[in-house]
Amino acid sequence: MNWYLEVLKKYTVFGGRARRKEYWFFVVFNVLISMALAIIDRFAGNVDPETGLGMLSSLYPLAVLIPGLAVSVRRLHDTGRNGWWLLVNLVPVIGAIIFLYFMVIDGNTETNEYGPSPKADEV
Repeated sequence: MNWYLEVLKKYTVFGGRARRKEYWFFVVFNVLISMALAIIDRFAGNVDPETGLGMLSSLYPLAVLIPGLAVSVRRLHDTGRNGWWLLVNLVPVIGAIIFLYFMVIDGNTETNEYGPSPKADEV
């Protein structure tokens, strides 16, 4: 939970680097929170029959859009790539596979142009 809150504290910080752990905990908590909000919407009767979305489950992705982009850019920085690599997601299918690969690989252990390794603090 601390990793999720840390990303929210860095709401608009696009500089620096983010570890895999920081990125993936943010993703996992987003999925869990989205599922919980969808269930709450369903029980509260706030679901639009046409779209299948409720008010809470529609607003939450908007609230975490910027922190999600920021942590993705910082994660790309950790692998030595520019934040513009986010645009690879615009390429159907193969773009998502490439982006997933970038998010899964280990970051550079040495200092790169985006700053020191975030793992250096833990060694």
